[in-house]
Amino acid sequence: MSKILIADDDPNIRELVRTLLKNAGFDTIEASDGRDALAKMSDANPDMAVVDVMMPNMDGYELCRHLRKYYENLPVLLLTAKAELPAKVKGFELGADDYLTKPFEGDELLLRVKALLRRYKIETAQTLTVGLLTVDRGSFSVSLGGAREDIPMKEFELLFKLAGFPGRTFPRDQLIEDVWGYDFDGNERTLDVHISRLRERFPAEKYGFKITTVRGLGYRLEVTV
Repeated sequence: MSKILIADDDPNIRELVRTLLKNAGFDTIEASDGRDALAKMSDANPDMAVVDVMMPNMDGYELCRHLRKYYENLPVLLLTAKAELPAKVKGFELGADDYLTKPFEGDELLLRVKALLRRYKIETAQTLTVGLLTVDRGSFSVSLGGAREDIPMKEFELLFKLAGFPGRTFPRDQLIEDVWGYDFDGNERTLDVHISRLRERFPAEKYGFKITTVRGLGYRLEVTV
């Protein structure tokens, strides 16, 4: 049973989210702000975090930054009353996986929670299937219908990163750091070239997925079959 951390300074919101999650079969742990959430992380060992943006002491953005730094494989869903694009971009740039605007429907919250948990389960696997393509991190190869193919390493790493989280938007800076390293001294054009090569190598009509450009932010992989 998955355990989910709920970080929100509003006790009514915490109660609402707790009730929705418990009725869906999840365990929960609650925190009243970002500092409280970080203090409970090691003992609680949650599988996911649902985080409010506007909190005292440490807000949701700062908490998200800490969680992504120290708990890389923890899915983070941000809750906020701010629907403006800049607020969403900031959340994604700090490592949030998804964004839900208040007020929200309970069914939508549960759908997003379940989707994020599935994405991260895929990411921790050595082999994953995206569309009609199988991507094997053990052999650094891809295959379609049993026909195996080796592709350049950076293209493979970029594909595996995107395919591990279908539907998630990755900021350009994050993809560059994750694939080329924090000390990469090239420019964003390198990322664009590799994305173009992946698109040419794996056309959507044949492989069942496409890589979409998110203007002003980065890229995401979408399954089309």
